[in-house]
Amino acid sequence: MSIELLIENYGLLAIFLGAAFEGETAAFLGGVVAHRGLLNYWAAASAATAGSFAGDQFWFFAGRYAARWSLVRGLLERRALARVTRLLETYPTGFILAFRFLVGLRTISPVVIGTTRISTGKFVVLNAVAALAWGQLFTALGYLFGHGIQQTLGHLPLHRHLLIAVGAAAIVAAAALALRKMRPSAGHS
Repeated sequence: MSIELLIENYGLLAIFLGAAFEGETAAFLGGVVAHRGLLNYWAAASAATAGSFAGDQFWFFAGRYAARWSLVRGLLERRALARVTRLLETYPTGFILAFRFLVGLRTISPVVIGTTRISTGKFVVLNAVAALAWGQLFTALGYLFGHGIQQTLGHLPLHRHLLIAVGAAAIVAAAALALRKMRPSAGHS
């Protein structure tokens, strides 16, 4: 079975699951694959949106109803917890809308939100709005990246196109992580 056929048959499921558990790379690659014409752009963006929404709802409910589970306790013991809690207490609505865009806070944030008094209904609505913006943004970036590569390097075989996209996503993620690590040390100087 070719990679193209695998993507056509299971690509939307892979984008959904990837967006739920990993994040940006899955949505980004969904856009790249849509640019190649193997998936419909709107279907890829919708799968990324739905996956992001479902994953964050899962973690919210884990915080709300399963705080005693070792997995949830482990997340709540992370160093990022104090930062998440401080931002959440200061800007609850803004934080719920923005956490999925903040590197390193995507999984812990909905767990922490689930442990607060924020209503389930409020979280569902704000999570849906943020997931829609996030899914569209990262899928569009992947689509535009695919277009830019094709314009620059010509029409590449799909496996090379995907390798370049994964490499670019890894570079962006590494740069964001490096900036995050530099930021706290600059504040302590």
